[in-house]
Amino acid sequence: MDMTTENFTNLFLQLGLENDEAAIEKFINDHHLPDSVKLYEAPFWNTAQKHFLIESLAQDAQWSEVIDHLDTLLRK
Repeated sequence: MDMTTENFTNLFLQLGLENDEAAIEKFINDHHLPDSVKLYEAPFWNTAQKHFLIESLAQDAQWSEVIDHLDTLLRK
């Protein structure tokens, strides 16, 4: 069983992004999405990141809740 804590720090690690608090806050402040764009369609993701997001959401994986929270924050 995977015991990884599903939080922003670990989500950003999974996405290959800097995952300290300041980097996460900067990412959220620097990236905004209109309602018409799905999170995984955002232009700032690379191919691997897009696939991770799509697969995690499609499978209702352990990351789904954290990904949904990130999606919400990027739309504010």
